[in-house]
Amino acid sequence: MFPTRDQVVSHLDRHAREDGIELRLGMAVDRLDPAPTGWRLTTSAGELDARQVVVATGLQHTPEVPDWPGKDTFTGELLHSSAYRNPTSYRGKRVLVVGPGSSGMEIAHDLATGGAAKVWLAVRTPPNILLRGLPGGLPGDLIATPLYHAPIRIADAIAGRARLANLGDLTEFGLPVPGEGIFARNARLGQAPAIVDVEVIDSIKDGSIEIVGAVAAFDGAVGSLVDGTQLEPDVIICATGCRAGLEHMVGHLGVLDERGNPTANGEEPARAGLRFLGYLARPSQLGHVAKQSRRVAKRIADELSA
Repeated sequence: MFPTRDQVVSHLDRHAREDGIELRLGMAVDRLDPAPTGWRLTTSAGELDARQVVVATGLQHTPEVPDWPGKDTFTGELLHSSAYRNPTSYRGKRVLVVGPGSSGMEIAHDLATGGAAKVWLAVRTPPNILLRGLPGGLPGDLIATPLYHAPIRIADAIAGRARLANLGDLTEFGLPVPGEGIFARNARLGQAPAIVDVEVIDSIKDGSIEIVGAVAAFDGAVGSLVDGTQLEPDVIICATGCRAGLEHMVGHLGVLDERGNPTANGEEPARAGLRFLGYLARPSQLGHVAKQSRRVAKRIADELSA
């Protein structure tokens, strides 16, 4: 089963109180540089030296909002999905959610069932979709995790058949099956599928959520789509993704790829004494990171004692 929010908070709180952990809350790390004894961290509280560093700020760290032409002229409310909390503030309003990933689809459903007058979901690239839960209440990761380790062609074929069996053909609703499968897209772009509850798909099928084309530009209160359609939303919620945002911290060290993600993950150091943990988009992320963190800790202990 997926852990609840309270379970995750409890887990973090319990380990934060263990002996040997010294938390430095409210301290931002701005830059890492090699030092004679390991690494020097330039932080908001001054400089700090460490023999070993593990960076674990996550793939979804820095929100991104497209720079649409005329965006600054939009007269309504515009926010990133990371700032969304609940539908209360949007009752009776027309809301355009941009981006059909997990966040965008779940927020659109939350709004549609929470009193919004109209909900549009703008889609540029049709998403790969996985259901969060399987029949019988089992988590979707039960199948997704072994497929992640299978050959991509086979995994995508199985996932494609499962999508049609569980969701049906969503083409008429504006969500055709992408030409590139879940695992091929993940391997090429590090992009996870939209993982949603079946109720979200039901809301699309019954018209509570209307799928529209990608946003092209804004002119005051009016938003234009790539197909020429014009909308007048009161609110725009940009579920347009996040990036790792590591450039300011380690961009000068040559440890990032062209997408700004670490070139090494887990036990393998990117440079001596510098590791990155949690930067792979994959099923069962929490469980994988938990296992990987124990291996990282052992490698670091071995290096410090050598």
